[in-house]
Amino acid sequence: MSAVTETLSSNTSTAALQVIGHFNLSLSGTWSATVTIQRSWDKSTWFDVDTFTSNYEGTGFDAEEVYYRATVSGYASGSVVIRLSDNRNFTGKSVFYA
Repeated sequence: MSAVTETLSSNTSTAALQVIGHFNLSLSGTWSATVTIQRSWDKSTWFDVDTFTSNYEGTGFDAEEVYYRATVSGYASGSVVIRLSDNRNFTGKSVFYA
């Protein structure tokens, strides 16, 4: 499993994580800002996927091999801990049910 975990306290972006298949997103801490999840095929042109203003735990799926990152904007205070992780090497049975 590959992962990017960063604690951000300003308007900036995390490192990019290459994703294919299921991935996890965690936003935690005490913070006041906007976190935008972005997607790119070339790590140069980024497209907004979703936006958060509070802590979050969730999973996603991308059928293509692409890059994801989190970008903080409108920073006011605190620190947001951001973790993006890729499950591409998961070898067990599916744990995702409808």
